[in-house]
Amino acid sequence: MSHVKTSLDELKINRPPPSQERSRGWIVWILLLLAAITALAFFWQSRNRPLEVRVVTARQMTSGPAADRTILNASGYVTPRREATISSKVTGKVLEVMVEEGMLVKEGQIVARLDDTNIKASLALAEAQLKATQAALAETRVRINQAGRDLQRIRNLLSAGIATTADSEKAEAEEQALRARLAQQESQVTVEEQQTALWRQQMDDTIIRAPFAGIVTSKNAQPGEMISPVSAGGGFTRTGICTIVDMDSLEIEIDVNESYINRVTPGQPVEAMLDAYAQWKIPCKVIAIIPTADRQKSTVRVRVGFDKLDPRILPQMSVKVGFHGAGGAKSSIPSGGVIVPKGAIQRQGSRDVVMVVANGRTERRAVTVAEVIGEDALLASGLVVGECVALDWPQELADGTKVREKRN
Repeated sequence: MSHVKTSLDELKINRPPPSQERSRGWIVWILLLLAAITALAFFWQSRNRPLEVRVVTARQMTSGPAADRTILNASGYVTPRREATISSKVTGKVLEVMVEEGMLVKEGQIVARLDDTNIKASLALAEAQLKATQAALAETRVRINQAGRDLQRIRNLLSAGIATTADSEKAEAEEQALRARLAQQESQVTVEEQQTALWRQQMDDTIIRAPFAGIVTSKNAQPGEMISPVSAGGGFTRTGICTIVDMDSLEIEIDVNESYINRVTPGQPVEAMLDAYAQWKIPCKVIAIIPTADRQKSTVRVRVGFDKLDPRILPQMSVKVGFHGAGGAKSSIPSGGVIVPKGAIQRQGSRDVVMVVANGRTERRAVTVAEVIGEDALLASGLVVGECVALDWPQELADGTKVREKRN
């Protein structure tokens, strides 16, 4: 019995005195209160901590020569003014191609030959027919001379009363018939000469020559293929032998937005930079403005010529150009405008805005961009020279936010 009582005593829960339990509860509440105060202090401190932003100062655009100011940037491609895909005037089989890509050819140089076997045979036949007709013509001339002498003798005999009038008329008719045959044979000779000339021209058409001096940029046909001046026979008939480009006719073709075409004039200086040679600035000038617009793209095509050509300039190269303010172009850019980096401007809704930094706080302000010049933007309104703006600022940055300049 005592053993059972001892076991039950071991299962009893020892509770602390009521005073000790109340002291532990107060400790828990104090700890929770301290945690809340710490969190509130941290939140208040972080809320009032200035946000670091990069700050730049709006500067004034210095006035200078118009030629040193880029008033319009655009991009285009190098295009040849003279480029031709050489074809033949007749349909035939390619016998020989005498050019390769990159080869320099002269005007009139033979670039290919077509099979002329049938044309040679036809030309030989025409020449033989011409010789036969000329031989017959010579015989007729001899007969006419003989007929003329016979007619004269008969007329003399008729005067002496020896020959009859019928003999005279017969001799005269024979002479006239020979003269008619002579005229017909002379016409036949002309026809045969024209026929021979035609076959000779077709023979010459089998020899394909370069229409102008240039460089072969593509070789489109090989020996054994059929070639035709028109597309025929599906994909088995070529329409061109090769493509030749006159490298002296290279220029730049640019599509300029019609809203800015008033800044471009013929003769205006242009600075071009090929994408392949980004550091190479090539002096150019405007050749012509094509007097029509593309209604779908709202652009006007402008031709720009190089002041001096270079072997590094190749057809179809991508190029960026900057139109300068000389040459009579009227620029809408004021000489003393306000300039800020493009990174300080953001598009929000339908307006361009900047975040002005003054007295350590931000102010959202709408601006009007007049022109983008390289990495800078020229503002027509919204800022004054000397004001500070945030650079590459987050869009969620609100007005009145406390900021400080970020130190690199």
